Amino acid sequence: MTAQRRRAAPIVDDVARLARWLRAVRNVLVVLAVLGCATPVACAQPRADHGSSDVYAAPGIGIVWGIERGASDADAVVVVRIATDPATYPWLTVRGVNPFTNAQTPLLPPTAAERSVDVRIPRARFADHPRTEVRLYATHDAAESGTASVTVFYLGVPDTTPEFVDRAKLEASLAERMARARAAKGPQ
Repeated sequence: MTAQRRRAAPIVDDVARLARWLRAVRNVLVVLAVLGCATPVACAQPRADHGSSDVYAAPGIGIVWGIERGASDADAVVVVRIATDPATYPWLTVRGVNPFTNAQTPLLPPTAAERSVDVRIPRARFADHPRTEVRLYATHDAAESGTASVTVFYLGVPDTTPEFVDRAKLEASLAERMARARAAKGPQ
């Protein structure tokens, strides 16, 4: 063995030991990552979806909007119909939020999800709290603690929201659009 090889041998051995050590550390990190996600709580991240249209549909969720016109703009009422799969999201709340101050106002307290829930909101309320959050919960305890599984948020009333003077026509529109949302991918 030449002198040059003898000097390089310890360095090669050190590099090989370092490579083995790094592989072992990588394997430990992979195992920890897998074990960390083995529990649903560790991997469960609340989902936030932007509801940009007057009809929102996702698996287990259907939301439709309509406006009931009054004698004046001050008398107009925004109606949000929410339907969920009670096996997945048996509880819900609706909150109005001011995105600048983060001030919140409850529009619907924690409520057991029925076939559908209508939330009637005076249109003028959107001036102070333009963000509307529909929060869906897996359990009553989660609803009481405010730990939503899914939040569908809107920044104001969707531009495509239809307006009706006749309450019966508003009801028919909400029912028809909710049926389409359910057929697409909403609650069954």
